[in-house]
Amino acid sequence: MNTRTRTARITSVEPLDGFLVRLGFDDGTVRELDLEGELWGPVFEPLRRDPQLFRQVRVDDELGTIVWPNGADMDPDVLHGDHSPIRRD
Repeated sequence: MNTRTRTARITSVEPLDGFLVRLGFDDGTVRELDLEGELWGPVFEPLRRDPQLFRQVRVDDELGTIVWPNGADMDPDVLHGDHSPIRRD
């Protein structure tokens, strides 16, 4: 059972090789995640097709998560590991 009561907030992001990112969270957690498998659907597929666009990832301080210039963003709780992502069929 998840006892976490607040939403995780991302404080830093560093794009690494391919679709790998290093994320820093406000609780001190640092995670390296390969996001390639999550880049599906109309808003994320442009990021998969254009690695330079993917590398433009940044932290939105207001949202507390990562965002891209095309409007894509990801749930910080999923990225932190507190929740499972919604799976496509």
